[in-house]
Amino acid sequence: MTAAPRPDRYAFRERLIAGEPLIGTFMKVPGPHNTEVIGGLGYDFVVLDAEHAPWDRGALDLGLLAARAVGTAGIVRIARHDAASVLSALDDGAIGVLAPHIDTVEKARELVSWAHYRDGTRGAGVGRGGDYGARGAGHQAFADRTTTVMAMIEDRQAIEVVDDIVATPGIDAIFLGRGDLTLSLSNATRPAPSVKEAVEIVTDACRRRGKAISAVVQSLDSDEAKWLTDLGVTAMMVATDQGFMRQAAASVLAQFRAMTAARAG
Repeated sequence: MTAAPRPDRYAFRERLIAGEPLIGTFMKVPGPHNTEVIGGLGYDFVVLDAEHAPWDRGALDLGLLAARAVGTAGIVRIARHDAASVLSALDDGAIGVLAPHIDTVEKARELVSWAHYRDGTRGAGVGRGGDYGARGAGHQAFADRTTTVMAMIEDRQAIEVVDDIVATPGIDAIFLGRGDLTLSLSNATRPAPSVKEAVEIVTDACRRRGKAISAVVQSLDSDEAKWLTDLGVTAMMVATDQGFMRQAAASVLAQFRAMTAARAG
């Protein structure tokens, strides 16, 4: 049986906005190999985590090259909220950016502006992100049409203005950053919603505005995954490359110990 053709990585934004079920994972190891392996399996997208892992510009360049080679959408979670971080990721060939700590409308608007040419402030470049000039005069329109912009909601102050953040034109999806959101809510000095309530506030705003939702789970076979899916999460991120390696290695180790115990008995 011939496998179905893989969707073009440049169709990722369109698929995301349409609410198509998508699966991805975080890439913590700064190099091309894990991205190549996981992307090559058929994952729809991988997020190279420059915020919480040691991805420098050179490593991102190689990781995004690997994503391109196997036809998966390479997204970069930027480390800093600035134009240079967005520009370098997109110039190196990222299909989109995931920005942490978007807790004001101003930050959402800045992010959109940095990622777009028309009505934005993205600087012109003809690297891998522009197919080295092969698109010619059509590159800027193509890039604006296919670049994905995802905003992380992970601060209690973001919950207070989440409707306006979600409604910001050019924000394609909201990512539920439940880890940092838990910390932020626990540090509140005045009454604040629970994490569950905050997540439901965010997902309700996304559904009303027709915005895609993404979140991370450690396993798809869990009540957590069902809860998030029921809330409207369609772009599911499962674990990390390191997590997958640990799970697989732990499983083999358990099998080995069971085998040797049986022989000893």
